Amino acid sequence: MDHYEVIEDAMIYIEKNIQQQQPLTLESVSDTFNMSKYYFHRLFSAIMGCSLNNYILSRRLNESLKLIQHDNLSLTDIAYQLNFGTQASFTRAFKQQYGITPSTLRKTNKSLAPSPIPSLVKRPIKNFNGDIVTDFTLTELQPIIVNGIAFEVDLAIDDYKSKIRSYSKMLLANIDETANDSCYVIYSDCQANSTRFKVLVGITREVQIDNPYFFTVEIPQLFCAKFRYFGDLLDISDVLKTDHARFLKISKQETGNSHIELIQVFDNIQKIDSTFHIYTPIKKLPVDIDV
Repeated sequence: MDHYEVIEDAMIYIEKNIQQQQPLTLESVSDTFNMSKYYFHRLFSAIMGCSLNNYILSRRLNESLKLIQHDNLSLTDIAYQLNFGTQASFTRAFKQQYGITPSTLRKTNKSLAPSPIPSLVKRPIKNFNGDIVTDFTLTELQPIIVNGIAFEVDLAIDDYKSKIRSYSKMLLANIDETANDSCYVIYSDCQANSTRFKVLVGITREVQIDNPYFFTVEIPQLFCAKFRYFGDLLDISDVLKTDHARFLKISKQETGNSHIELIQVFDNIQKIDSTFHIYTPIKKLPVDIDV
């Protein structure tokens, strides 16, 4: 059984036992899968981006939605049934996750749908100095000139997934369908406390597009951390943030001083729903770490 199968089975086990009289713990879950609790904790945190205890808490709160909205149990009984100990601790945790108290949810008949078991974002992992992290390498990204379509996205108001995909299709419509160049998606100029950033989707060969969004940009040489992922970047963005934060903490690296936030590189522009690499600029330290 590989690492991802273990975590998927653990998530199913947690869901089936969320209302058992004995509360779920790191020890009880890791013992079920015949693993050291220390190794299981590191593995779960690396793959899910949160600790097992926080994950179990979120699923207990998720389970409470059904009991609050579709059952006659008192809030005290719900807190007891889900192993919160007291109604007060249940209420605090619930409000922190959902922004509303259980009593207010019940009184106002507001609907909050329970979430299914989250799907796993699968990517290579490695053991780095005793910690399990998403696999990475440190590399120099050489200068490149990218020709493509540039636009701005505001996460607060745009359906940014549809917007990015539509411009990607626009680029594909303006190049030879036999072209198998690498595709670069460059995310840049995201200011602190801002929801706006710039995106450029392009390739390194010359492209002629009669469109006001067409740009040619030169990407300077960058020292980067390189990660490999499977699937849609727009669906793994939260996991990527966690992976990158863990990488910086564990490897003792620092974010690079660049207006470029990250670069997503597909091997083939015709297959932008496949495996890709992420390059995130970091500072080049005097003595590089052994990776």
